[in-house]
Parts: sequence; structure tokens; C-alpha cells
Amino acid sequence: MYSQEQLVEKLKLYRQMPSETEWLEFKEAKNSFDFNTLGEYFSAISNEANLKGQHSGWIIFGIRDKPPREIVGTQYRVDPSSLNNLKHEIAKQTNGLTFQEIHELNLPEGRVLMYQIPPAPAGMPTSWKGHYYGRDGESLSSLSIQEMETIRHQIEALDWSAQICHEATIDDLDGEALNIARAKFHQKHMGTRFGKDTDKWDTMTFLDKAKLTRNGKLTRTTILLLGKPEAAHYLNPHPAQISWKLEAEEQAYAHFGPPFLRSVEEVFKHIRNIKFRFQPHNQLIPIELSKYDPKIVLEALNNCIAHQDYAQYARVIVTEKIDRLILQNIGGFYDGTVDDYVLRERTPERYINSFLVQAMVNLDMIDTMGMGVRRMFLEQRKRYFPLPEYDLADSNHVQLIIYGKLIDENYSRILIENQDLSIAEVMALDSVQKKREISKKMIEMLKKKKLVEGRYPNVFVSASVAQATNKRAQYIKNRAFDADHYEQLILKFIGRYGSATRSEIDTLIVDKLPEILDLTQKKNKIGNLISKMRRAGLIQNEGSQKTPRWVSQAMQ
Repeated sequence: MYSQEQLVEKLKLYRQMPSETEWLEFKEAKNSFDFNTLGEYFSAISNEANLKGQHSGWIIFGIRDKPPREIVGTQYRVDPSSLNNLKHEIAKQTNGLTFQEIHELNLPEGRVLMYQIPPAPAGMPTSWKGHYYGRDGESLSSLSIQEMETIRHQIEALDWSAQICHEATIDDLDGEALNIARAKFHQKHMGTRFGKDTDKWDTMTFLDKAKLTRNGKLTRTTILLLGKPEAAHYLNPHPAQISWKLEAEEQAYAHFGPPFLRSVEEVFKHIRNIKFRFQPHNQLIPIELSKYDPKIVLEALNNCIAHQDYAQYARVIVTEKIDRLILQNIGGFYDGTVDDYVLRERTPERYINSFLVQAMVNLDMIDTMGMGVRRMFLEQRKRYFPLPEYDLADSNHVQLIIYGKLIDENYSRILIENQDLSIAEVMALDSVQKKREISKKMIEMLKKKKLVEGRYPNVFVSASVAQATNKRAQYIKNRAFDADHYEQLILKFIGRYGSATRSEIDTLIVDKLPEILDLTQKKNKIGNLISKMRRAGLIQNEGSQKTPRWVSQAMQ
């Protein structure tokens, strides 16, 4: 992020350049500018910034494009909200890319907008409405075939998983893993034009067709998925391992290396997947559930393998606790957000390990349509369990939590009795049971369906649902009594013992307040209640401000 001083200095430097470049463009744009033309320039400058090795490209409004490039000022999108929306509007027409920043400078000579444009990512030229643009000197043009191929082939140099292991041979592959891979590939491609021929291929033909090798040579992907355990040395110094550790009343750990195609099953076998029974309301036959659905765990584990940044010398870690699994891989959530995939069914446009991802798709381990994340949420919803939860607080790690225990049976019963709830509504209810904050708009929607009750942000299962699910006691605990009830408790205590300290009042009242409140909120509520009683003349302080001793005024 540039400071205002740095931007002014950068603008001065660019204005002094003898001419515009492929990655730098000045426009007067005094009052307006054609949106489609702006998008074409965005595509062109993004691609040229990649090809010229620039950290950013720039379009600058409010400057004449001919030397000496006077500042003339621009009135383009002077409304802040309209200017902020430009990022979203651009992203909708490109392949997901938008401005890194839109910098607004209000200079003495006039207003200047500096659009900071990211370079096209390796392997993927930046498009605008499906077309690829470039620059021929200062002129806007189509991106040439040669330039397009240059960007597309960059991924081969940068993709860790695509690198060739020159000394590795077929003898370094695990025979059983190779047979499983053939069977999976055949099953996935049965309906394709070459599906019936897969059994006739020799090993190298199969590996090439499955995109596990490059030009007949074994890659890091081949060793990761199909290599013998002792072949892991071809990946050194990068640790290709999955570590499982048990953190419960007992503790244990184990490490698993290649072939990952088989290792994921071995990891799952180490997880204690006991069964338990859940009794839905008004049903005679209980539902029997296992702690973890194998499909969900294997989907999550395969995603960790696919998106791990192996170049950072780290393992995939699976931590088993009493009530949950925590799966962690290093590297950020690569493309988009979790909600994009669960609610909007986004298709990812880029991968950190493109070569590995394609091979795993061909072996039916994952899919590239982004449905894996959504599928995990939907499967967990079908089991009436808390939804999976991504922790992205650390930008360099992705943690996925899979719950193996019910948090609030009300939530599970609501899912059983309301099969038509949307995934967005289920996610909101899941946040309620986990005491996470959700939007006021979603709370209003759930209240209309009488699924939650309470005052924002402290919401809980409503009375109607609580009664329907035999949870009246919990509902009463979540509701507040009238203030008169608490006042009478305090006055009765003072009447019996003559006075009450603040700590005595806390002990008397705190466990009778709604469970939906945390301890700090409860103590604040008690403080407000005491102040109200003092102002009403019901009690008075005969102690000090620091250590009050409350007595009843009626007794004075």
C-alpha cells in the first residue's frame, strides 16, 4: 500500500518519462470515460505488466497523455461508492482479476486517479469479455499468439508439481497404486471416445494420458501420487508427508508419504470413527451416525494435497481431537472465498499446483469445478451435523475443521424437520449454534421462519422450536426474567442479611441470567440493575465507591 507521498513521487516520475510504455497509460478523462475501453486497457496492461516483469501496471486519469503531461483533473466517478464499485464491475468481465488499488489524489492542480493493475498470473492471460488484449507500443491491440503462449507456459516453470524428476523410472512406482490409478481413470473416462481403450495402454501411455508425466518423463506429481515410499527422495528437500496426530485422552502420531493415492485411505483408518445414536423428535427409530463421513474426510484430505504449497517445506497435518478433525495445509486459500464455492458455486480459475490438480482430477480424487467444498457442506448438512469451518486467520495456512459431535441438538432437529432450508439459511443457523455473529438481514429472515429469537447479536433457538424439540428448559435459560424479578431477589437478600456487597449480588444473580450472555455481559447487566435500583430509591450505598455495601432505604 503506497502512502500519499509515495504516490505523488511516483506520479512525478511517470510524468517525466519520455513516452508511455506498454504497462503505463495516461488519460485526461475530464468528465467521463468509456467503461468497455477501460476494461480493454485493464486486460492489455495486465498482460503487458506480466510480460515486462512489472509488479504493477498503471492507468492514470486526469493527465494529458502528451509531454509535458499537465495535470488537468478528472471528474470520473467522483462519488466514492461509485468509484469503489468499479473493482467489482471490472472483476465481473475479466477472468476474476481486478485493480490492486484505486488511488485518489486531490492535488492543487486537480483530482488524479491512479489505477494500479496486477500483472496477469503465470499461466493465465488476463481477458476482458472473453478477449485478450495487449499493447503495440502505446496502441491498444489484441494479444499476439506468441505473447499468449509465453504467459501460458510460465506455469510450467513456476508449478512445483510439474517439474520432471529426471532420474526417476517406472520401477520407482508402487504397483498397487498404479493399478488403483488405472481403475479410477478407466471408471472416470468410460463414456469418452478413448474410454474403451484404456486397458490396452502400456504403463507410459497411461501415465501420459492421465497427465501424470510430461513427454514420457516422471514428474513430482507422479512420485507424489504413485511413487513407492522409498522414492520420496526424488522430492527432497521438500517433505512430501501427511502427519496424523491424536490429541485426546490418549496421544499418538504417524507420518504417511507417497503414494498419496493410497496414503489418504491409511490416514482415514487411523481416525477413530465410532458410531452413536441420535433420537429425532417424534420418531421411534433413532438415527445411527458415524462421527465422520469418509467421503467428507477424503475430499478434504485430497484438497489439502492438491493445494499444499510444497515449496514452503511443510507437511499436511491432520489433528484428531475428541470432537473434531483439523486439517491444515500451507499456502493461502488460493482462488476466491469459501462462500464463493458454497453459496455461489464458483469455478476456480487458477491453482498453485495446476499439473497436480489435473492429474488428481483424471484419477477422480478431486474435481476442478469447485464443487468439492460445497459438497462437504451439503453432506454434513444431510447428516444434521455442524457444518465444516475454514479458519483463514493466518494468510499462509488453510485450516478446515470437520465436526464429529453435535453442538446443539436443536440445530440438528431443525434440519430434520425443515428439509427445505437453503444452504445459506443452514450456514446462518450453524453460526447461531456456534455463537458466531451473523448479519441482521439473515437474523430477520430466520425470525420470520420462527427459527431464532433474541436481540441482535445474541440470538438463540426460538420458543416454538424449543417446544417442538423438547428444549423448553434451555429456552427458559436463554430468556431474561423481568427486571422486577431480579430486584426482588436482591431486596430479599438485603432484608435477610441487612446488606449486600457487589460480589454477593453477583453470586446471587449471575447464574440466573440468560445463558446466551457471556460473563462480562452478565456483570454489566447486574451493574445496570443496581444503578436503576439506586436511582429509584430502593437501595443506597453505605460503603465506599470502591467497595460498596448496599442496604435497603426502606429499612433506614
